Amino acid sequence: MNHSIYSADRTTHLKIVVVALVAAIAVAGLGITARVNSDDGLTQTASAKNQNPGVVKAGKPVVITSSGNTVIR
Repeated sequence: MNHSIYSADRTTHLKIVVVALVAAIAVAGLGITARVNSDDGLTQTASAKNQNPGVVKAGKPVVITSSGNTVIR
């Protein structure tokens, strides 16, 4: 048995590449299915009909004239 990747033969390298590819596809598939199933219609929308007290409306714009940071040159 050879314990070095440098002196391994061609079939060993091919086996490593195939196992890595299968593992990557499995992880990507698991991630896609977890993301697709996470949205079970639990989205919130704000409309004129549905006045949710948790919705915060924007006020008047505010202008900041100084940041208070000191500049060292």
